[in-house]
Amino acid sequence: SFILCFLSGTVYLDHAGATLFPQSQLTSFTNDLMENVYGNPHSQNISSKLTHETVEHVRYRILAHFHTSSEDYSVIFTAGSTAALKLVAEAFPWVSPGPECSGSRFCYLTDSHTSVVGMRKVTTAMNVTSIPVRPEDMRLAERRAAAASDPDCQLPHLFCYPAQSNFSGTRYPLSWIGEVKAGRMCPVSVPGKWFVLLDAASYVSTSPLDLSVHQADFVPLSFYKLFGFPTGLGALLVNNRVAPLLRKTYFGGGTAAAYLAGEDFYIPRSSVAERFEDGTISFLDVIALKHGFDALERLTGGMENIKQHTFTLAQYTYTALSALRYPDGAPVVRIYSDSEFSSPEEQGPIINFNVLDHSGNIIGYSQVDKMASLYNIHVRTGCFCNTGACQRHLGISDEMVKKHLQAGHVCGDDVDLIDGQPTGSVRISFGYMSTVEDAQAFLRFIIAMQLHQSDGQPLPQTMPAEAGAPSESEAQDAIPAIMDGCSSSPQEDAPIASGVCSDLPSTVGAADLHSPLPMTTGTQHTPLERAAGVLDGGLGPYVITNLYLYPIKSCAAFEVTTWPLGNQGLLYDRSWMVVNHNGVCLSQKQEPRLCLIQPFIDLQQKVMVLKAKGMEPIEVPLEEDGEQAQIYQSKVCADRVNTYNCGEKISSWLSRFFGRPCQLIKQSSKFQRSAKKQGKDQPAGTTASLSLVNEAQYLLINRSSVLELQQQLNASDENGKEELFPMKDLISRFRANIITNGTRAFEEEKWDEISIGSLRFQVSGPCHRCQMICIDQQTGQRNQNVFQKLSERRERKVNFGVYLMHMSLDLSSPRFLSVGSQVCPVLKENAECPDLPASD
Repeated sequence: SFILCFLSGTVYLDHAGATLFPQSQLTSFTNDLMENVYGNPHSQNISSKLTHETVEHVRYRILAHFHTSSEDYSVIFTAGSTAALKLVAEAFPWVSPGPECSGSRFCYLTDSHTSVVGMRKVTTAMNVTSIPVRPEDMRLAERRAAAASDPDCQLPHLFCYPAQSNFSGTRYPLSWIGEVKAGRMCPVSVPGKWFVLLDAASYVSTSPLDLSVHQADFVPLSFYKLFGFPTGLGALLVNNRVAPLLRKTYFGGGTAAAYLAGEDFYIPRSSVAERFEDGTISFLDVIALKHGFDALERLTGGMENIKQHTFTLAQYTYTALSALRYPDGAPVVRIYSDSEFSSPEEQGPIINFNVLDHSGNIIGYSQVDKMASLYNIHVRTGCFCNTGACQRHLGISDEMVKKHLQAGHVCGDDVDLIDGQPTGSVRISFGYMSTVEDAQAFLRFIIAMQLHQSDGQPLPQTMPAEAGAPSESEAQDAIPAIMDGCSSSPQEDAPIASGVCSDLPSTVGAADLHSPLPMTTGTQHTPLERAAGVLDGGLGPYVITNLYLYPIKSCAAFEVTTWPLGNQGLLYDRSWMVVNHNGVCLSQKQEPRLCLIQPFIDLQQKVMVLKAKGMEPIEVPLEEDGEQAQIYQSKVCADRVNTYNCGEKISSWLSRFFGRPCQLIKQSSKFQRSAKKQGKDQPAGTTASLSLVNEAQYLLINRSSVLELQQQLNASDENGKEELFPMKDLISRFRANIITNGTRAFEEEKWDEISIGSLRFQVSGPCHRCQMICIDQQTGQRNQNVFQKLSERRERKVNFGVYLMHMSLDLSSPRFLSVGSQVCPVLKENAECPDLPASD
């Protein structure tokens, strides 16, 4: 679907002020709000965590849009680009001048937005010198090499300039970023280190920006210029190399790791975004950005298409407008531009002009605006919050500005002429939904207003040829599917092939995987006897009673008797996850029916088969097609992970099952997600690798612990007749990989490490449980008693099971875990070994 249907007949030409949003974007966003509950991201409930995860996904989407990642940049949400600029002014590490120091410099291009120039009030308060730099002076500096500066001088200076003038559309070289930062080109000649702020608010609305190439230190944005909706939301992209230098005084809600109300004690949060986003961000607006990106990509095919499309329209209009003449040959308009509209690298889709009468006198912009309104044409007038460019192009001196103020003219009013001299001009600008018809309607308006030709009369025959006007088909081809009307319907999904084997066993036999590990013997305890707490073999052996892997995060378990190991744990354990339409991982907390999807892995056929009641089985390849897989960034437990989409076929299958759009994604085999904790005996300079698990490579639970909980739960049954929680069903709620027999409930929490044959595992800590244990893994139904009873038993800690990590895993030859293998635990130092009751 495309732009709001009631705009038919309206010619909107103020996209540089605020672009328009497509109907499909708004519909998608409102449907999102109707189908999901988004709570305050500073809370810890399910709806709040959904908000947090979605917001983080949007941060990645923003960085990907600018061809960078969270490794290089941080996204700080602000109220707009103005707030982002103010943040930089207040947080930049300015150095005031002193007896032995000349102090920092704040330099800005005179062709800058008011919000950039306004930063000087902050620097002035810090006694920092502000220096306006003319575009022509920067171009001269570009042509001459800067004198070598003292490399030891780290005095910080800041240079701000726009990637695109919001007044004229002039595009300034992005190469200035690297040149200034490297010291090869300096706004002013002073010793020190230069940082660069690139005001990209106007530029990125119609052009791609690659921050992996042009690595500005600060990039302020306003999203309504890109999407039209939401308004009042912007961001500051901060280069992570610069972020530690920023200083902050005020702190608001959500930014503190800890503080005291009665004492001057405050510790900020570690991440840049959390440190600078005071209070609750406008999280629903942030979520709306996801739908903006989706619509932009679906309707246009990307920013490069938008760049070419909008420039073509501007170039045509500029050439046609320039060619308009009165009968005596006098021009109809005076265009203010630094280019001839020959290249989109030098000129954006903005045309700034004033209309002239027969004698060459300027017609006030207010009059032009009123006339345009009669033709239902929307333009922008004034100085566009860019007094520096306005003065330069219109020839307005500083004295004249002050004189105009004395005459009663203030920014934004309709006082357009004073003593016959203009106080501003008219601006038109194109967006990705603009058409050739919009451009021609505007040209016909100018012709009708000044040349007094009939509105129905065709444009002059020479104009399109001179302008190189694009044909209607060429213009529409520049933006795929942009004029499909006011509604669209998705095509019916192709039927899924039903030739999937539906009789795969729930376990994989040992013969299919090589022989299982032999049972451990007493001689294998030797490497562990160095620990003081080796358990007495007379206490009875611990053995693995069950092995489970969970190929798809939050989906049903796949029980095996023998299974190979990978460097992330059991092979294919939590390698996939289901995500919603926003790319956020779904868990049983949001979608309990995930547990009803049963995965079966056939290692020989190299496929995973998914089954669910009422659905035909479907196959998913175990490995990605390296040439076809497109990598996406996703998030798991605050970690960025590279994933790829498993295809439309499985997405359609999942979407039908859940009744809402879903996708299956898999962690890329080329991506390593590092564990946060350094394991014991971990080689220096290496970190353990994780799949899409929450905390660690393995989760182990002890049957004795489950038995105690089962007894508590069944005792609470008022009828006393029915076993409400069979052992196997209760075990499944805790979604562990390794189930062992035990001698005492929760004794596993006193283990420091375990060995299973030649394999050694470090116990990395207890598993802190959430509401998911209340979900019956066979039915998807909730029962709050499980969490409540465990909370009572564990004194509100709600721990159950322990995490395990590999210790010096050698995969030069295949390694396996098998049911029946002996588990040899080692107690933590100073841990007591109490009297142990008989095993269950």
